[in-house]
Amino acid sequence: MASRCRRKQRWSPQPLTPLMEGPDFGMEDHEGNKKESSWEIIREWFRLQRSVSDTSFSSSMSLYGPAKRQDLRLLLGVLGCPLAPIPISNKPSFRLHIKDIPIETSTAYYIIQQYLAATGCSKQQSCAKNMYTSGMIKLIRCETEISTGKTVRTMGSRSGENGCFVLWQMSPGMWSLELAVGGNKVVAGSDGKIVWRHTPWLGTHAAKGPQRPLRRIIQGLDPKSTAGLFAKAQCLGEKRIGDDDCFVLKVAADRAAVIERNEGPAEVIRHVLYGYFSQKSGLLIYMEDSHLTRVHSPENDTVYWETTIGSSIGDYRDVDGVLIAHQGRTVATVFRFGETSMEHSRTRMEEIWSIHDVVFNVPGLSIDSFIPPADILPTAQTTVSP
Repeated sequence: MASRCRRKQRWSPQPLTPLMEGPDFGMEDHEGNKKESSWEIIREWFRLQRSVSDTSFSSSMSLYGPAKRQDLRLLLGVLGCPLAPIPISNKPSFRLHIKDIPIETSTAYYIIQQYLAATGCSKQQSCAKNMYTSGMIKLIRCETEISTGKTVRTMGSRSGENGCFVLWQMSPGMWSLELAVGGNKVVAGSDGKIVWRHTPWLGTHAAKGPQRPLRRIIQGLDPKSTAGLFAKAQCLGEKRIGDDDCFVLKVAADRAAVIERNEGPAEVIRHVLYGYFSQKSGLLIYMEDSHLTRVHSPENDTVYWETTIGSSIGDYRDVDGVLIAHQGRTVATVFRFGETSMEHSRTRMEEIWSIHDVVFNVPGLSIDSFIPPADILPTAQTTVSP
C-alpha cells in the first residue's frame, strides 16, 4: 500500500484544510525548493484567472493547457481529501444524563440515536474492525466569478475529469486514501495520531492541529464515525432539503483547536459542520461545512478566504446489516474578499461520487498498513498534536 512507502521527499508542515491546501503551479527554484508558500500559490492562481479574463479569446485559448492543469490541482486540493472540523472521540458516549444539559444538546442526542437505529448500527452486537471501500468520482472544473465592484465576469468551463479512489479504514481513527484523477494522484492517511497527505506538486506534509477524520468517511460511509462526530452537537431546528424535512445538527471547532491550525500569515477564524438528518428516514442526507481564514499579506492588506463544501448523500444500501450511502454530489465554493475592497472572487467546483464496493473486516489488514511515510514520521511526532 502507498502508506507503507518510504519516500525520500522534502517535507514541510502544512495544514490539510481546504483553504490551506494550495496547488503548486511549478513555482520552484533550480534547487527544487519551493519559493512560495501554499497561500501565495493560491493567490497566484486567482491572479492568473484575472489575467485570462482580460485577454482576447485567442490569447486565452493558448493558456488552456496550463489553466486546465492548474484547475485540476485546485479541485484536488479542495475536494480530494478535506478533513472534518473536530476530532472523533475514541470512545464516544451514547448515554445521556438529561439533568443540567441544554435542550439543544439533548435533542441532538436523540436525533443521533434515531440515526444509529436507521442505519442498523444499533442492532450490531460488535463493531466492524476495519473497512475497505472503492468508488468512482468525477471532478467538474472551476467556474470563477470575478467582481470589480462595477462589473462581474464569469469564466471557465464545466468540463470534467473522471477518476477513482480506494479507501481503507481501521478503528479508531486510522485510514488510508488513494485518489487518482486526470493523471494526478493524491495519497493521504492517518495512523490515529498523525494525518498526512502527498501530492506530486506539494510533496508529503502533515496536518497541523488536532487529529481530525477524513470528511469522505463521515459522509455516509461509516455511520458510527458520523455519530461519534455529532455526539456533542447542537440541534439548530428544522430545514427542508429537497423533498425531506430535516433536523439540523451543528458541530464547530473550539477556539483553541482553531488556533493550533494557524500558520504564518494565515489565521483560521472558524470551521463549522452542519448535518441534515431526514425526519422521515432518520438518515443523513446532506452535510455542509464552512471554513473561514484571514490572511495578512506583506503589503498589509487583509484578505478573507471562505470555503463552503456541501454534499448531498443518498442511495443507501444494506451492507452486512448496515446502511451505507453509495452515491452523492458535492459542491464547493471558494470565496475571496477583502476588508475594504469592492473586488471579490468566487470559484465553484463539483464532485460526483459513487461507491462500487464495501467490505468489512478485511483479513490481514493491520495497523502496519497505516504507518506514515518515513520522511515525516520523526518530525511530525514533535510538531503535530495527537
